[in-house]
Amino acid sequence: MAGSGPEACPVAGRVRRAPPVNQPLLGQQAVQALGIRLRDLRRDAGLTGRELATSCGWVPSKVSKIELGKQVPSEDDIRDWCVACQFPSEISDLVAAVRSIDAQYMDWRRSLKTGTRRRQRANIDAYEKTRLIRAWEPTVIPGLLQTAPYARGILTTVIDFHGIPDDIEEGVQARLEAQRVLGRAHRRFLFLLGEAALYTAVGDREAMTEQLRRLLDATHAPRLSLGIVPLAAPYTVPRNNAFTIYDSRMVTVATYTAELTLRQRHEVTIYEKAFDRLMALAVRGEEARRLVGQVLNDQGEI
Repeated sequence: MAGSGPEACPVAGRVRRAPPVNQPLLGQQAVQALGIRLRDLRRDAGLTGRELATSCGWVPSKVSKIELGKQVPSEDDIRDWCVACQFPSEISDLVAAVRSIDAQYMDWRRSLKTGTRRRQRANIDAYEKTRLIRAWEPTVIPGLLQTAPYARGILTTVIDFHGIPDDIEEGVQARLEAQRVLGRAHRRFLFLLGEAALYTAVGDREAMTEQLRRLLDATHAPRLSLGIVPLAAPYTVPRNNAFTIYDSRMVTVATYTAELTLRQRHEVTIYEKAFDRLMALAVRGEEARRLVGQVLNDQGEI
């Protein structure tokens, strides 16, 4: 992502590019929290924003943008800020915070620039390192449970929407290869999907029929639990964002523009809480099979 141009800093004698001003919505809170911490350091040092900017060789507006969470400071910015405020002891902690924000955000344009296959391979690596996978999908079937025609329909839309290279068959193959993890011993899978996912038309009628029958099979699979949150379930937790929890170490959340990877314990805990509430709303076993069977019956497939 492009920066806003090079900025010189006399404190360190370096020339660097500023980080992007606009941040994805889901990461904005972390950026704002960092800005508040830096603002407090400046105030504790008895410096005005203009005095700090002068000390670092910046335009005054840069200080206000950082403090308001409108611009993420670079690691060099953090070092210069702390030195100017005479708080060098804060450098390591604040640099770690910046790195955490950067690691959270993966622009889809970068992730998918060579097509879908590379991103699917990254999923395989994450699955192989995980003993417990918990996934929530409100409107489509989770990737690990998709049939080839259904996966082809999903990835075709991804390719078209993002305007990326068309490697549809390679992407589908990689997605199916990822499903081998379902047969690995010592692993558990908890899948939750919204009832709307049973009706979202991905591909043609035949593809949807095959996919729904695959779901019926999944309800009998060992080490795998499939729950469906009915449309009429009470609204006890926001349920619009799809997410996947890998053990208790990280969560991935997909948006239109990027994939967010959350690793801080308090963030993971929030998603675990959301998953538990969704799990409490879900039906499983015979009741889940009844919902899937109803859709097949409506299509005249039973």
